[in-house]
Amino acid sequence: MARLLSIVARGSHPRCIYGALRRSPPLQCKSFFQLNHTRSTSTASTPPTPTTASTPLKLPKGVPRDEDLESLKNCSSESQLISFLDEKRDYFLGDSWDIFQESCKILSANPAGKPMLVLGKDVILYGHIGKRKNMGANLSFCAFEEMHSRADFQIVSRWQTAQTRQHRAHQALTAIPSYCPVLVMGTLRESQQIATNPLSEAKGLIKLEIHLKYIRCLNTFPRDVSISKDTVWSPKARYMQLRFDPLLQDRLKFRSWVKRKLVQDLERLKFLEIETPILFKSTPEGAREFLVPTRKQGYAYALPQSPQQYKQTLMAGGICKYFQFAKCFRDEDHRADRQPEFTQLDLEMAFASGRDVMDIVSRLMSNLFDDLNNGWKIVEINGVRHPVRILKVDLESNKSSLRSSTSGSTVDPAEPINRWQKLGKIPMITYADAMSKYGTDKPDPRIDFPWVSPLYKIGQYGRGLPSDFKKMISSLPDPIVEGFRVRFDHGSPSESVKFIREFMDNLPQHKLKIAPGSVPGVFVYDSGKPLNGLSALGHDGVAVLDEMGEGWPECQNGDIIVMHARTEGPLYGGSTEIGRLRTALYWAAVKQGLIPENHGFKALWVHSFPLFSPIGDEVGQGGTAGICSTHHPFTAPSGAKDFEYLQTDPLRAKADHYDFVINGVEIGGGSRRIHVAEVQEFIMRNILKMTDEGIDHFSHLLDALRAGCPPHAGFAFGFDRLLTVLLELPSVRDVIAFPKNNKGEDLLVNSPSKISPEQKKTYHIFEESDKIPQDEVEV
Repeated sequence: MARLLSIVARGSHPRCIYGALRRSPPLQCKSFFQLNHTRSTSTASTPPTPTTASTPLKLPKGVPRDEDLESLKNCSSESQLISFLDEKRDYFLGDSWDIFQESCKILSANPAGKPMLVLGKDVILYGHIGKRKNMGANLSFCAFEEMHSRADFQIVSRWQTAQTRQHRAHQALTAIPSYCPVLVMGTLRESQQIATNPLSEAKGLIKLEIHLKYIRCLNTFPRDVSISKDTVWSPKARYMQLRFDPLLQDRLKFRSWVKRKLVQDLERLKFLEIETPILFKSTPEGAREFLVPTRKQGYAYALPQSPQQYKQTLMAGGICKYFQFAKCFRDEDHRADRQPEFTQLDLEMAFASGRDVMDIVSRLMSNLFDDLNNGWKIVEINGVRHPVRILKVDLESNKSSLRSSTSGSTVDPAEPINRWQKLGKIPMITYADAMSKYGTDKPDPRIDFPWVSPLYKIGQYGRGLPSDFKKMISSLPDPIVEGFRVRFDHGSPSESVKFIREFMDNLPQHKLKIAPGSVPGVFVYDSGKPLNGLSALGHDGVAVLDEMGEGWPECQNGDIIVMHARTEGPLYGGSTEIGRLRTALYWAAVKQGLIPENHGFKALWVHSFPLFSPIGDEVGQGGTAGICSTHHPFTAPSGAKDFEYLQTDPLRAKADHYDFVINGVEIGGGSRRIHVAEVQEFIMRNILKMTDEGIDHFSHLLDALRAGCPPHAGFAFGFDRLLTVLLELPSVRDVIAFPKNNKGEDLLVNSPSKISPEQKKTYHIFEESDKIPQDEVEV
């Protein structure tokens, strides 16, 4: 023993002493010294590695077990032996404790790897079984969802002789409830059945059969839960939707792929991924914040609206290229494309201009769409457009082996594949042009000729129409009138009248915000009527349109003409009334099939936003000047003239701010930052009229800028919103595993939850009802 301990202390491999003396060791030594084989003590207690289909089972030397000999005799020439110690015992589904203990033993002895799929060979797989279909006492079929989703699997359980391996496996299968997680072992065969699952067919998954030899349940599924393809799961059962909605699962996989792709591209561009804190402080950046109370009375953290101040501090700290996928939090009104917490791809560059950042973002997006074009296609599953990976399936011609590591549709050069198109050159447009031509700061390039025209000012500067007509559509004093034209595919005047009448009747219930002082003027062009259907304009009004020439689109029968009045002046905000009306009309016509739907992707840059805007519904920065920063107070003016406007007329100053828009959705935005502390403080103190206390909230940032901070610019993608655009989904909730509802609640876990009296006391949180009435206060 002393000699053995000295060998262990030196870390040497012990040799069997009895083997060295050429004598047979006693029986009690055999398990340790493994019958004259060299073995280190560190592996003496390690369980043997389970066998897979690609590794033949090696029987231990010495006296073989009876069941091993029997299995070898019954094993076919094309199948490798995989055996389990309990496979000869009758299987009974025990209670929860028994299942838990057995599942732990199974996973320990058979790690859930990714075994090679070889036709004609035995294989061990993990996954979920579906509904079982019994075709008599001796034959059953059962769907099987493998954990890696590499094929369209079906379990085939058939037996002929009682008490054989197949018979015991069949009994085990019938004892296990549907939809349970299981370990399955059987021989892999190619199925002769035709695929009936449209999603599996779209993915190009090969239909395979597992001829059952062994199965064990790893947990039970409730027998009283009914599952069908039309089941609608409540938010409380989000885990059930994740389990049984393959489209949702695929969207989450697509999300992971897009994230990984963007990270790889940024790392190739030498960006450094850095995480910034979640527990921040409250600062007036422009949106409402979520506060996190602390045990220190009167003090609270704030969850960050964005990593804006931290990433600017990184620039001051010498980090020249930064990025991260950051969680951001804003206490905003809830919409379909908005969540109280969301994911943002944040990046910043030192010694860079706004144009440098725009070039980087354009390259990232172009590369992403190129990879989507090369590696993915879009298929329609039950009316839903869905992403499918395009991969080559390596299947040998004699069908003897299958080596597909992931699911994907096979590439057929002759097959017309609906893929993501490449972006090409991304155009740029100023904020002023976007608002005047399209009535929105995020125009959709697909809403264009020949179906919908841009906006036009009617007459000279929008004032050419007769005053009688202006009074009919607006009570505003001396308004300007803008208009646009809508054309349908093979439209007629009667069809257009029917459509526009229904649209206008539903306008009061529409989410469009139309001021009560103005009503849209709507006409249907009809050459068979007086003044071509424009009689409400009068002869003078029609003459104005004729005199506009190329400034007004040529009309034909069935065209809809919409006019709307507004007050003349600079445009602020995200859209105008006529811009919202133009977009709504287009999508209503697409929905009814009057305009063909365009599934392409059109991107553009919108830049030169106003640096400041009048305070409207926004929170702002808490100053008293009556204006607020359009983006945030750290945005730099665009040019030399805009620096002059800071002193004379701040509302005329343009910002070096830019938004990236795809299909009318703002995917992200960024700006060049103010990197000189004195200029930053001037903006806050002299223009926004922030208080000393408000400016002190940013003292950490001002100190960083004073420490020789270089010029820098950045950008932030709304990652959830990007995915909804790529997948043409109506809500960001469709690409988030655990989203909040329209009230900001997570019904799965019932958050936010009510605060207990103990928590109120700990974190010094009191409500009005908790206060002691004044007349009860003891003197």
